[in-house]
Formats: sequence, C-alpha cells, structure tokens
Amino acid sequence: MPKLSSVPLPLSAVRITDAFWERESDLIRRVVLPYQWDALNDRVPGAAPSWWMHNMRAAARAVAARKAGKPYVPRHKADSIVVEGPEPARADQDAFYGWVFQDSDGYKWLEAVSYQLIQHPDPELRRHAQEAVDAIRAAQEEDGYLDTYYTLTGIERAFTNLKDHHELYCFGHLTEAAAAWYEATGQEDLLDVVRRFAACISRRFGPGRERGCPGHEIAEMALLRLYEATGEEQWRELADFFLDVRGTEPSTFALEENRRRKQQGLPELPVSAERYAYYQAQVPVREMTEAVGHAVRQMYLCSGMADAARLNGDQAMREACLRLWRSAVREKMYVTGGVGGTHVGEAFSRPYDLPADTAYSETCAAVGLVFFARRMLQLEPVSEYADVMELALYNTVLAGIALDGKRFFYVNPLEVDPAACETDERLSHVKPERQKWFSCACCPPNIARLLSSLGAYMVTQNADALFIHLYISSELDVCLNGFPLKLRLEADLTRDGRVTLTVLSGKAEGTLAFRIPGWADGFTADTGDRGTRQEGGYLYVTGSWAEGDRVTLDFSMPVRVLAGHPLIRETAGQVCYARGPLVYCAEEADNGPDLHLLRACPKAEAAVERLEIDGVSLPALRVAAGRLPRDEGPLYRPWKEAEPEDVRLTLIPYFAWANRGRGEMRVWLRL
Repeated sequence: MPKLSSVPLPLSAVRITDAFWERESDLIRRVVLPYQWDALNDRVPGAAPSWWMHNMRAAARAVAARKAGKPYVPRHKADSIVVEGPEPARADQDAFYGWVFQDSDGYKWLEAVSYQLIQHPDPELRRHAQEAVDAIRAAQEEDGYLDTYYTLTGIERAFTNLKDHHELYCFGHLTEAAAAWYEATGQEDLLDVVRRFAACISRRFGPGRERGCPGHEIAEMALLRLYEATGEEQWRELADFFLDVRGTEPSTFALEENRRRKQQGLPELPVSAERYAYYQAQVPVREMTEAVGHAVRQMYLCSGMADAARLNGDQAMREACLRLWRSAVREKMYVTGGVGGTHVGEAFSRPYDLPADTAYSETCAAVGLVFFARRMLQLEPVSEYADVMELALYNTVLAGIALDGKRFFYVNPLEVDPAACETDERLSHVKPERQKWFSCACCPPNIARLLSSLGAYMVTQNADALFIHLYISSELDVCLNGFPLKLRLEADLTRDGRVTLTVLSGKAEGTLAFRIPGWADGFTADTGDRGTRQEGGYLYVTGSWAEGDRVTLDFSMPVRVLAGHPLIRETAGQVCYARGPLVYCAEEADNGPDLHLLRACPKAEAAVERLEIDGVSLPALRVAAGRLPRDEGPLYRPWKEAEPEDVRLTLIPYFAWANRGRGEMRVWLRL
C-alpha cells in the first residue's frame, strides 16, 4: 500500500453526537428503515410497489421446484427489460415484477440496517434484516447464481446481457450488504451466499475464460471490499479483471449484442468500444480523461478505480482517477454537489452545461460522488476531496429525503416551478414534491446506507497521521502510532465554524491533521506548544497527546455570494448564497410566487437566523433584494432601467426545500 494512502476508522470506533447529524441518523433508524421495509414488502398505501420481497419469495419457489425436478415456466416474455405488473394484491405470485435491477433495492436497505446495528443494536430491525437474509439465501440457485429476474424469466439466459441486465450490479450491492452484515453481526450466512455467487461469476469470466464486465458498475469496488474483508485474493483478481477488460477491443458489449442479434436474424454491428461511452466503456479505464455517460455508473466506476489504485499501487489508474475527478468536479458539478446535468440517459452533459430547471442531478449520483471523494482522500489527503464530499452530503444527498423521512427525491433541480413541471414535457422528470416511493427506487435506500455509515467518512488514518475530514461532533476511538486514544470532536457547522478536539483518555505521540475547509475565510488555531504545518489544505499538528489536551480551531464562516464560471451559460448574470457547507435557496413559502422577478443585492449584508420547518430548527439567511413588478402590459415593450421594489428575502438550506407543500424554488437569483 502506498505510504500516503489511508483507511477509514471502523464504524464501531465512531459515535456521532452532533445535534444535526444525530437527528438524521436517528431518523434513518426509527423512521426511514422501518418505512422502507414496508415499501419492500409492498405495504405503503399509495406508493409504487417495490416487488422486492415478492420476487425473492417467487424465486425461492422456482429454485425449490428445480431442485425437486419440477419444471418452471417463465411468467413473461424473455426479452422484457421492464415489466409493468398489476397491484401486489392481484399479482401472479410466481411471476417477476419490476425492473431487472429490482433485487438491488433490498440489498441496499440491508446494508443500511447493518450499519445501524453496529452503532445501535435494535432487535426489531435485526429481525427484519434476518428475514431479508433468509429470503435471499432461499432464492440462490444450486450453482451459486442469484438474480430473481433470470430465475423467474429464464435461467438459461443468465449472463447474456451484462450491458443492460444488471446481474453484476445486483451482485455488487449484495456484496456490500454481506460485508456490512458480517461486520455488524459476525454471521457469515450472507457472506457465504456472496462467495458462492462470486465463484459462479468467476467460473464464467476471468483470465483465460470469457471476457466481460458490468454494464452498471459497482461490482468492482464491492469485490475489492470483499477482498479487504476476507483477505481472499481471488476477489481482487476478479475486480482487476473487470477493470482491465472495460473499454478494450473488441468490445465485450458489442460482442454480446451481436450474439443476440444473430439469434434474432439481424445484421451484426461494429464491435468497436467507441459506441459505449454511456457505459464508460469507450476506452480502457487507464486512458479515460472525461466523466461521461450515466452519472451514477461513472461515479461507481471511479470509486472502484480509486480502490484498485490504492490496493495495487497502480499509478496509471490513480492518474486516470485524477483526470476524471477534475472533469466531474471542476467542469460538470452543480453548486449543490450534484452531478449529471441531463435527464437524457441520467447522464453527464458537456463541460459547463449545468441547467438549473432541467437538471437531473440524481440523488444516487451525489451518493456516488461521496464514495469517490472518500476514496480519493484515501489515496492522498487533499482538502478538495473532503470539501466536495461535505458539499454533496449537506446539500444534494440530504435533499433526497424529506425531513419526516417518508418521502424522497430522485431528481434534484436547482429551480422549480410546479406549474411548468405539470405542463412542460421537457420537465417531466422534475417533481415539485417528494414521492413516497419509486418503481425504480434506487435512491431511497442509497441515502439510507450512506447516512447510516457516515462515521466511516469522517476520519481516515495512515502510518503517519490521523486525518479529520468532516467536522461532525462525535467520540472517536483511535490508535496513534500504536497507542489508543479516545477523542471528543465538537462542532456544529449549521451554526458556526468553531471546532474543538479533546483527548478524553490515553497517551500517544503523533500527528493529527485537520482539514481547512474551502469555505473558510481564514481561521485561528490554538494547538498548545505543538508543531504545525499546512499541506494539501490540512493543518498538521504534531506532538504528544494525553488526557485533557485540546486543539481549538475557529474557521471564519461568512455568508458567501457565489457566481458561476463564465462558461456556464445558465448562471450568467446570477448569484447564489452559501454559508459553510450549506447552499441556500429561495422558496415560495417564504417569498411569494414569481421568484424569477427577484433581483439579488450581493453587496448587502446578510443576517443569519433560525427557522423551524416541519419541527426542525434550521439555519436561514435574511438578505436584501429587489423585486420587479408583475404587470399586465404588452408581451414586449421598449427597454428601460428596471426599478425593483426593496424586499427582504428568506433563504433556507437547499436540502430543506419542498417540506412545506408545493411551491416555486430557486437557488440562483438574478442580478
């Protein structure tokens, strides 16, 4: 492992006490996960059916029938990718319903539950999780294969469409869940399922066997996690194989497409990889220069690449990760930490194309960006990675879930007019209100698994230093140069930039490194008589540490007025407001309709206030602005200097919008 690389603290070593984030974690445990379990069992009135438990049970029956030598007849056309079924009460109990990747929803939920169990033992959640584990085990084929779509629609077609049919994607999420379940419980029941499935995959794909790679990435980083959890080398080798094959000639995706076309009597297509940029398979991974295609897939691929670069000491892979990071973050990221500018393919658009009203900015893509950022931090402690991780967490990730924990956003625009969403087909993907569930429900459990594992993103450690990346109040059990320390970190970035780290017990010599946030307009530090240096956006504090020792940092947290890069056409002549990690927006609930008539006054001072939304106290801004009159005059008229009325706007954190009913919202305000 390269000297600079670091590893996160185990979740069991982090106890979050932060008022803001503890509420979020408590909400996930008490409300979100039980609600999502009901959704997975199709018990949420008025919500789109999940079909997850339905499909697992149906697959278990099919597997049992085959073991008994009884025939199983698929219940719908073999070439269907999506099956729109009836309501659960009227469903064919032995048929598959939903999307081909429907299995993954429950796996992500199980991963989230496992993280919660590590930190907060909960008998009821564990009982539900064990029920899910047992259902998964029952649905596994004798040879280790596990995918309810093919089990129920034609097992003979397994692994024939890696590009579109998500078996390896579902395997990846199952593997992440199994590693988390093992960490939480010590049980290997789900790990055994994953080992058998991975062995099934390895018998088909690998060096000297069939070439192939996932159409939707995640198997790569999941296999590397399985390798780190078990020490079993074959899983790293399989991950490396999938990465090395991707984007090489002849294209594996083209070859499998041509096999299907031949069966259908259709002419073959060119086998070049260039056609597969949407799947990040247009060039070999070490030659990639731009974040392209489906945004979630790209972020998951980058995460796997960064893991491989760290574990293998692969410099070419690391340099590719750096190029992809710069492309995604410096040219294609929203001010809220969202990525994926177009709903066409849920994809990255061209550089600097970041529309506010038609933004896609999928919640899962922001989650993936957090994954990527943490892994880049593990490669090298550079504060930009932690800044972006923090930005995405406090804004787009949190925006994906309502304050009550029971409604969700898939898409996260930066400007919304409900009337336009209802009448303009170009905005059909934008919802002015969060939904109870989705037929494609990848985002809700993805939020749950990330927020449930937040402690693993706060701190990393290598042989030289302990790095504090996120300032979230917590108690930390760490080991510095082989000596145990118990630390208390105190901060509340929703209020101010003051951070205190106190040694509660233990004695050690070594270095603690504190991130200097990009949003801070300077800082002061009280480190005692210890030596300090700044590097890569971190303050390194070196010396001896014993009970009662303390470091206090005070990061200046002004209200910032931000402008977009000159090449972002959509933000020209507009500004937005931010403070600390939070980006703010104007909502109709506070400021009335026709928010496009508002004019920002960026030189005016802004006041910080507290505002209660849905029973939650949140930081708000009061800023001076102007409002143009709404008149009934002609559609076009001679130009004259605008004379806006002076008004005071209330701005709320972006993540909290749409918790007070339908209404307009804007992040960017015109000058």
